[in-house]
Amino acid sequence: MGWVPPRPGADPKAMRGLRASFAYAFAGLRYAWKSQRNFRLECYAGAMALGLSLWLGVGVVEVLLLILVVLSLELLNTALEAVVDLSSPTYHPLAKAAKDTAAAAVLVSSVLSATIGAVLLLPALRQRLGL
Repeated sequence: MGWVPPRPGADPKAMRGLRASFAYAFAGLRYAWKSQRNFRLECYAGAMALGLSLWLGVGVVEVLLLILVVLSLELLNTALEAVVDLSSPTYHPLAKAAKDTAAAAVLVSSVLSATIGAVLLLPALRQRLGL
């Protein structure tokens, strides 16, 4: 059995516990960045959408919210896949269903976010390009 780190909230020094919580969160981001190609692609796509919205002067907050939804669901999908792999290292139909359903949540949010992004950005892009 592996080593279990202390819970950040259990530390009597509040700031040390807060720093530990942030360290764990950044470790999760590093893990997702290094191990999940789709997370990296979604980060790049989000950065491009944000840059485009800044350039066009359109819906920056809306684009940030779309990025938030997609990246958060991708991180939850990554966490769920890790837990499922840990609890069911061999194939099981319910493990597959859990992983597939979490991936579907990311897919739905990505498609809808791209659609909303297009509705927000395409009219301003057409006007900017004179089309």
